[in-house]
Amino acid sequence: MTPQHHRSNADTGTGTGRRAIARLGLPLIPLPATTAKILTAGGALLTLLSTFLPWTWTRAFPGNLTVTGYPGGLQILTLTGAALTLAQVLATAGPTGLPGLRWLNPSGRHTAALLLAAGTLATTWYTLMAIAARLGGLVNLEPGGYLAGAAALTTLTGALALPHTPARPLPPARALPAWAEIAVIAAVFGLALHVLTYGIGTAYGELFTGFLLLTGFTTAALFAGGLGARLTALTHRHRRVTLTAALVTAVLFPLTQDTDEYTLIIVNILIFATVALGLNVVVGLAGLLDLGYVAFLGVGAYTAALVSGSTASTLHIHFPFWAAVLTGAAASLVFGVVIGAPTLRLRGDYLAIVTLGFGEIFRITVGNLNGESGPSLTNGPNGIPNIPDLVILGYDFGAKHSLGSLTLTPFANYYLLMLFFTALVVLVFSRAGNSRIGRAWVAIREDETAATAMGINGFRLKLIAFALGATLAGLAGTVQAHVAYTVVPEQYVFAGPVPPNSAFLLAAVILGGMGTITGPLLGAALLYLIPAKLQFLQDYQLLAFGLALILLMRFRPEGIIPNRRRQLEFHEASTDPGPGADGNGNGNGLTKAEA
Repeated sequence: MTPQHHRSNADTGTGTGRRAIARLGLPLIPLPATTAKILTAGGALLTLLSTFLPWTWTRAFPGNLTVTGYPGGLQILTLTGAALTLAQVLATAGPTGLPGLRWLNPSGRHTAALLLAAGTLATTWYTLMAIAARLGGLVNLEPGGYLAGAAALTTLTGALALPHTPARPLPPARALPAWAEIAVIAAVFGLALHVLTYGIGTAYGELFTGFLLLTGFTTAALFAGGLGARLTALTHRHRRVTLTAALVTAVLFPLTQDTDEYTLIIVNILIFATVALGLNVVVGLAGLLDLGYVAFLGVGAYTAALVSGSTASTLHIHFPFWAAVLTGAAASLVFGVVIGAPTLRLRGDYLAIVTLGFGEIFRITVGNLNGESGPSLTNGPNGIPNIPDLVILGYDFGAKHSLGSLTLTPFANYYLLMLFFTALVVLVFSRAGNSRIGRAWVAIREDETAATAMGINGFRLKLIAFALGATLAGLAGTVQAHVAYTVVPEQYVFAGPVPPNSAFLLAAVILGGMGTITGPLLGAALLYLIPAKLQFLQDYQLLAFGLALILLMRFRPEGIIPNRRRQLEFHEASTDPGPGADGNGNGNGLTKAEA
């Protein structure tokens, strides 16, 4: 191809030229491959060294970036990104990569280095802009900060000049003994626990933002280089070991925390994620747009509050916990059937409007059952406070408990309880999705008319989905009532700055990946954690949330972790739908019907 032809393709407005360039392996910046690798590696090394210099002169910016000799605060993130970028460049050096680092990039593509260079640049420049914004201008930067910014830009320039070969099947992985593969799985979960603990424990919003930037780009780089696909295949070969390692990692999390502050955040994330999984049954599997789903969470919470012995309860009864859980789940089930039976013959926007109305009716109703506007049941807008701590078989969840040298705080107790309920909901969702009823739900979601023509009773199966989703939400609501110690109507609105609400629940399912298990869990974690950590953006949270929705729907409408069918709905014409399309993370040419 001549340079003139190259330019004519690159200038097309539809992006056809850029795709042709990628297929031919041509870089975005025309430089010799050796020069590009030296520029990328040198820039990454210089970025790494810059973190050992002061970036500002005052400690007024959190993290103490004034010290010469060792990095601190956001410099640690830049150091990590630069080191990973350098390792990726060395992993693809020469014809076969540097021995000892080839496993970092099984695909041999330079896309991973490009993503890591972009992540390092984003983290570094964000830090420099945050310093300037907080301290009052770029004049507050030391030479080390300017060096870091220039070196990160140099690294990205070199990465853009690397040849970008098209995706291809990964070469066969080297066979490892079973014990070695199990050790790799254990190490991966240990690293994941460390990263999670670091992210949750970030002391200020700027550090958490930098952590999100670097983590997002690093995760994308792992899949672009093929390492993510290798790890996925490894976990598929050892499913039981993977499940055990995941459970052990989850149980160990509260033991890594010194206070209840971050444990409480994770407890609320688990509640949010459990409700999102219940909504995933309705939206992700059955394809029913429910805009008032948070009301079922409220039904379970209010029911548990009324029967759990609260001094403000108008029923004056005290059920044991197992009975309160069953009562809350049963009440949500009844409401699900009562609301679903007359409305599920509607479709699309009409069903969405009805469910939105139900959510608002629930909130207004419990706000008026105060003995004045209506019967005395829920104490109106004051809600039901003073919900007592749980006591199960003599184990008081509101007290500290010592296990040898380990101490379980009250919220650690509730965390372990909620972890059990989350695992139970995951099991129910998995079994339901893989069952005959689950396949019928998917058929209804894809084309209800065709499913009805094949003999599927659409109304009955939609009612089952609605009832099951309501029951799972009510189950989570019973625990939420005891964790929050109070329930008030303002907790169950359609949209607001604090999740869970119906808008955030629906966003968690769609952004995470409809019809999957890990998708809503990840979506719920992000949507709860980001507002909790970025409190300095409190006045702009909904604005940032809306922008994030627009960007994700534009560039990844199938969600962060989509299932194969959902991905092919949006990328059926693409030869490379992206990570997760098959076992190797490459496009495999499947059609939607074949998936």
